[in-house]
Amino acid sequence: MQLTIGILSRNAALYSTKRLIEAIEAAGHIPKVIDHLKCDIVIEQDSPTIFYNKENLDYVDAVIPRIGASVTFYGTAVVRQFEMMNKFTAVQSQALVRSRDKLRSLQILASSGVGLPKTVFTNYSREVDKLIDSVGGAPLIVKLLEGTQGYGVVLAPTKKAAQSIIEAFHSMKARVIVQEYIAESKGADIRAFVVDGKVVGAMKRQGKEGEFRSNLHQGGSGTLIKLSKAEREMALTASKAMGLPICGVDLLQSERGPLILEVNSSPGLQGIEQTTKKDIAGSIVQYVVKQTKEIKSKPSRRRKIKSNA
Repeated sequence: MQLTIGILSRNAALYSTKRLIEAIEAAGHIPKVIDHLKCDIVIEQDSPTIFYNKENLDYVDAVIPRIGASVTFYGTAVVRQFEMMNKFTAVQSQALVRSRDKLRSLQILASSGVGLPKTVFTNYSREVDKLIDSVGGAPLIVKLLEGTQGYGVVLAPTKKAAQSIIEAFHSMKARVIVQEYIAESKGADIRAFVVDGKVVGAMKRQGKEGEFRSNLHQGGSGTLIKLSKAEREMALTASKAMGLPICGVDLLQSERGPLILEVNSSPGLQGIEQTTKKDIAGSIVQYVVKQTKEIKSKPSRRRKIKSNA
C-alpha cells in the first residue's frame, strides 16, 4: 500500500523537511510538502476539507506537522482539520498546543512524577524578592513563556540582576517563569529523541565558552551520549505524559538525578542526526506508516476532537 504523506512545513529547503522527504521516498511512499499557512480550512458538518493551492487534500493519507512556534494557532487548526478528516497526524493538535504552553507543560510533567528544576510563575507580582527566594536565590534563570531555541532565556548571576531582569519583563507585560539554576550542569544538557516509545538517539549539548545556553542555535555543540537508565526512563515518561510519540526531551544532569527542562513537539533533525549518525527521519516515517496502515485497516469513522487543550 503506497501512501501520500504530507509534511506541514513552510520551507521545503530546511534540513528536517528534506530529510523527511528522503525518508518517505526511501520507504516507497509519496511525500507532499504543505505550507500550513497557505491552507484553506472548510468547516462543514460531516465533510471537513482542506484546500491547498486550490487542491483538495483529501487524498493525503497522513501528515507530519513541523509547526513553528510563531504560527502555532493556525498550524494547530490545520492539524485539527486533518484529524477531523480521519487522517493520521504524527503530532496531535491537543498535544501540540500543550507543548507550546511552557507553564502548562511543566504542570503536566510535574504531575507525571519526573524531576524538574524548581520553577515559579506569578501574575506580574511585585514581590520580586519572594519570587527569587522561592527558587533558592541567585543565580537563577528567567524565561519568557513564548521563547524558543534559547531566545528569551536569561541567566541572572546575582540577586540585584535578577530583580532588574524580572522587573523589566514585568514592566513590558511579558510573562516569565523564574527557574532554579543547576550549576553542576555546567552549561550542558541532553537531548533525547523519542519515537513511538523508544529513544532513537541522544546527544549531549554543550554551550559555547561563556554561554549557559546549550542550544545548537546559540552556537552550542553536540556529542554522542549513552543515556543512563534513569535518563532514558524519564525521557519516555515525559513523552507519554505530554502525549507526544515524536518529540525531543531536554534534560539536565544534576546532583539529585536527571531533571526535565522541556519537551519539544517539533524537534530539529539536523543536530541529532549528524551527532548520532542515525536515521531519525527514517524512524519517524516508519512510525507514521505503521499507524496510518492500522487506521486504514479499521472501519472509517470521524475522530471526535475534544475542545479542551
